[in-house]
Amino acid sequence: MKNYELAVGIVTGILILFVTLIQFEVSQFLIWLIFLAGPFLVIWMVYSVLVADVDIKETFEEQWYQDRPDLK
Repeated sequence: MKNYELAVGIVTGILILFVTLIQFEVSQFLIWLIFLAGPFLVIWMVYSVLVADVDIKETFEEQWYQDRPDLK
């Protein structure tokens, strides 16, 4: 698994956990902890995605409106 996929998976899992904890009114401390850590988790996820070593074979002009050949 690539680093950015791991980051996206972890942050998504924590978001689902956060929403579940709110619905079940489990631990106020844990809810606040996840809430305060959220911005840092999102920044980590965005950074991981932006610096990922991904090869892109097509240019933006080649992929513009793939589903609409009349707009090429």
